[in-house]
Amino acid sequence: MSNLTYIPEGTTYWAHYDHIGELHDGYNVFEKMWAAWYAYMQNDVLATGIMSFVMHEIVYFGRSLPWIIIDSIPYFRRWKLQDQKLPTMAQQWRCTRGVLLTHFTIELPQIWLFHPMAEAVGMSTSVPFPSWKTMAYQIAIFFVLEDAWHYWFHRLFHWGPFYKYIHKIHHEHSAPFGLAAEYAHPAEVFMLGIGTIFSPILLSYLNNGDFHVLTMYVWICLRLFQAIDAHSGYHFPWSLYNFIPFWTGASHHDVHHEKFIGNYASSFRWWDWMMDTQAGAAAQRRRRDKKRAERDAIALKEQQKLSMLSMGEEAKIMGSQICVGKEE
Repeated sequence: MSNLTYIPEGTTYWAHYDHIGELHDGYNVFEKMWAAWYAYMQNDVLATGIMSFVMHEIVYFGRSLPWIIIDSIPYFRRWKLQDQKLPTMAQQWRCTRGVLLTHFTIELPQIWLFHPMAEAVGMSTSVPFPSWKTMAYQIAIFFVLEDAWHYWFHRLFHWGPFYKYIHKIHHEHSAPFGLAAEYAHPAEVFMLGIGTIFSPILLSYLNNGDFHVLTMYVWICLRLFQAIDAHSGYHFPWSLYNFIPFWTGASHHDVHHEKFIGNYASSFRWWDWMMDTQAGAAAQRRRRDKKRAERDAIALKEQQKLSMLSMGEEAKIMGSQICVGKEE
């Protein structure tokens, strides 16, 4: 942070806030709060680490709470994709314990190491904040990159021993619920987490540091919202998929948990479409129709080939008969 925001040690956070406001009256409230936090902590790695972890926990469990409430209200059952399978309190508590374990053992170290890596590639923690347009296009890039990473690694986790010893834990719930979004084996949490944090670091490196940590925070919040909503088990008339046809949402990921295969992407449906890994009755019917059409096409070609051979044999016979007639 800038030396202009420095106040001797022992001063309160709000004293830093007031001092920064006096020096930079053009900053908005959030920018002053941000600058005061880093000035108060006097340790950027510690400041970023604490803020990142606390934000992650508040957003994850805060976004999961409405789904816990919705599961307990019969009125919403009409939009439940697997309406006969509701999570019990025992399942949700077990899931919460598992999630907290991976948060503290896997995600906390990743979060703590993020600042040094980000700083090494020039990522900024200073104020003022970037414009919303800059943040929007960068976050859009993150969604696309993370989706590709998630698709291929998720698909790998469904192969043989990777599924048996790693990914099977996440599939304990054939009807997912919000809290289960990050309920997984530590190895899976680690590998899929790389896809979330690697994109911002890569962009910062390619953009020569033209990237702000706040953009990373907004991206993480949106990614958590996406993951939790995809595991919610509900598809409403106002769900995002109804307005963005290539968005995944709960209607896409719920089928993955129900069928245990297919629909591997996180945010967008195009990888499953391109690689023909869509799950569900409609996809199976389309694949059956495609195979039937391929078989019919092969059979038609064989029939045409046999007809041509038959016509050739008939032509030979007729030719030989004409020759015999001429000789006589």
